[in-house]
Amino acid sequence: MRTPVADGNPRPSKPRQRRRHVAPLPTRDGVSPSWVALPPGTWPNVAAFLIERFCLVAPHAWLARMQAGEVVDGGGTPIDPSRPYKPGLMVWYYRALADEPRIPFEESVLFQDAHLVAADKPHFLPVLPTGKYVQQSLLVRLKRRLGIDTLSPLHRIDRQTAGVVLFSVQPAERDRYQALFRERSVDKVYEAIVPWPGNRSAGALPTLYRSRLQDDSFLRTGEVPGEANSETHIELLEARQGYAHLRLRPVTGRKHQLRVHCAALGLPIVHDDFYPRLLPEGSDDHARPLQLLARAIAFDDPVTGQARRFESARRLSIDAVLAPLSDAPPRSGPKSAPAASR
Repeated sequence: MRTPVADGNPRPSKPRQRRRHVAPLPTRDGVSPSWVALPPGTWPNVAAFLIERFCLVAPHAWLARMQAGEVVDGGGTPIDPSRPYKPGLMVWYYRALADEPRIPFEESVLFQDAHLVAADKPHFLPVLPTGKYVQQSLLVRLKRRLGIDTLSPLHRIDRQTAGVVLFSVQPAERDRYQALFRERSVDKVYEAIVPWPGNRSAGALPTLYRSRLQDDSFLRTGEVPGEANSETHIELLEARQGYAHLRLRPVTGRKHQLRVHCAALGLPIVHDDFYPRLLPEGSDDHARPLQLLARAIAFDDPVTGQARRFESARRLSIDAVLAPLSDAPPRSGPKSAPAASR
């Protein structure tokens, strides 16, 4: 099974409006405090609820945090482990994990001003703290590196995907930037390396692919009958030696849209362990990153009025995929192999 949600609030697959609360704890080591509203239930005390709800944090760790005053209510009063359970109580705490695995690749900052930060994310690094990653997330790394506690991502890309991610700096401006994504006013360009059968012609690749996508589990998205709610423009850049280099321009931004669309066309992205088949979870193989890159993003800035365009310095290439195969023994069909030089 994949890693469940651990020390943080479960995140829904679709955005929802949530009332903002004033945090009674400051940001610490780049991590903003998290909160949970206690649901109806019969737990004997707050500690029992936290231990059961966030099971990847050891019980003794929760007790130690509470005894250190690092778990508080909405008024900032430390919560004793024996405090009786009360539905509706706001509980604030810091997400932290013991023995968090380090991701040995570095992000870079492409642009920074008083309104925006554009970062170039490496493969394997999640945008937000999730599962077994907190400090090893792009948001927390950037908060620590830039010293901006108000930094907030305007969109997300998969942990396995590399490339451009935008962040807002000013909370009051965040919604104006996010509206660009809601209104599809952002030009997003991705690239992917996919297998390319020798008998496939360029004319067999559609320039536009549309389908209806629906989350079919906590992890994956599937195509279902019905009116299309996802749309991707596709361009073949190069095809040779059993692989193709594609340019992908998603009009919509559904979960795993590009990965699902490529798999549906019989061209699953190289090193995709979700589509078309979900593979068992294992340790990250850093020599086999998903061959998907958020190459560039462009839009008219709603705050400054400037035309913005940010481009990743990372590259995908068929040559980089083929290179490790030169010393490998022959086998039938193309073999997935390492990706882009960093």
